[in-house]
Amino acid sequence: MAAIVDIAAAVVAELNGSEGPKFGTPPAGLNAERAYRPTFDLADMKDLHVTVVPRGVELQGASRSMVQADVQIDIGVQRKLAAADNAEIDALMALAEQIGDFFRTHRLAGAPDASWVRTENVPIYSPEHLDQLRQFTSVLTVTFRVLR
Repeated sequence: MAAIVDIAAAVVAELNGSEGPKFGTPPAGLNAERAYRPTFDLADMKDLHVTVVPRGVELQGASRSMVQADVQIDIGVQRKLAAADNAEIDALMALAEQIGDFFRTHRLAGAPDASWVRTENVPIYSPEHLDQLRQFTSVLTVTFRVLR
């Protein structure tokens, strides 16, 4: 498989793994999935969705014989809000932050040659989804570097 697919699969495995992160509320049974087109019916968004999407690869020379590949993976955290109050949104914001921190400090078992470079979470949530759908949506872009 392509390196970006391998890394995306490794991210899903780490999020779902029994030895993986122990996230606080709200995810009772966080179940991450890999997708190319993460589209869901609004009615299904009552449950937490953590979706891993391959985003891009940037290649540059590292030496005469080595290429540095910076692989970007998007991790979406989404859920329809029940109360849409600060406490509910704060818990989902904390989950997104915990996911970002986890990959900053943890190596991917399924892609041991990939090392964390950076995590971006801009904007930290989608105001449009809050206003129009009453849904929390946050997307982290995590970049891993592989030399090949």
